Amino acid sequence: MKLLLIVTLLMTSNNPAEIARINKLKSQAEEAYLNRDYQKALSNYIVLSDTLNIEDQAIELNKAHCYYQLKDTSNAKLTYQSVASVGNKNAKSVAYQQLGVIAKDGKKYEESLQFLKAAIKNNPTNEGARYDYELVKKLLQEQQQQNQDQQNQDQDQQDQNQEDQDQQNQDDQNQDQQSQDQQGEDQESEQEQNKEEQEQEGEQQQQEEGKEEEEEKQQEQQQQEEGDEKEEQDQQMSTQEKLQEMNISEEKAKMILEAMKNSEVQYLQQQKRKPTKRPDTGKPDW
Repeated sequence: MKLLLIVTLLMTSNNPAEIARINKLKSQAEEAYLNRDYQKALSNYIVLSDTLNIEDQAIELNKAHCYYQLKDTSNAKLTYQSVASVGNKNAKSVAYQQLGVIAKDGKKYEESLQFLKAAIKNNPTNEGARYDYELVKKLLQEQQQQNQDQQNQDQDQQDQNQEDQDQQNQDDQNQDQQSQDQQGEDQESEQEQNKEEQEQEGEQQQQEEGKEEEEEKQQEQQQQEEGDEKEEQDQQMSTQEKLQEMNISEEKAKMILEAMKNSEVQYLQQQKRKPTKRPDTGKPDW
């Protein structure tokens, strides 16, 4: 960015002292700008334009350059825009070019290209504007390519995330299914175990019932035997009591019983000797 030399000044006074002061301020401003003392240069240009009311597009452009070098982008843009709106074509070309540079610095490449086109239009011989235009055009293409690459990368990442999410969902479903299957197997195993326990309990109950029945039978048999024994004892006691009443001893009673048995045996033997058929006499029964 070149400093525009102030060639002509529109004087509002013919006072030699004032003219000398203006030329001194102009010289000091140019010297300070070349020495990169942009703040001092700006102060002198402000005195020239605002205090002394010197109307010159070169002063305004140089003041805007000082703002730009001091990183005061806001005032720089306002001053460049002022020159671009009222200046001659050469001044407009420089102002538009600088607006394009400021837009480029902010990576607003499409806006920068519009300003640089305006700069070339106002001064086709502005080679600096043409160079900046090609540079910004290339930067815009790179930006667009980067944006496209970023979009593709974002899309790939999104697809990968979706794929990972789908896989995670599938894994979760498989895990849930496995868990359900395992629960089902556990339930079946528990049911089988319960069934076996119930069968064992049933068998044990049957065994206990059988044991109880056996004990009951043994108890009944024992009671029956005790009853029979008691009945026999009662009969013996009754027989003895009767014998005592009849005043017969037990030995005598045994002898009587023995004699009765013998008599019964003889009777039975005699019955066997009698014929069972009538003798055949050869005569009619009548």
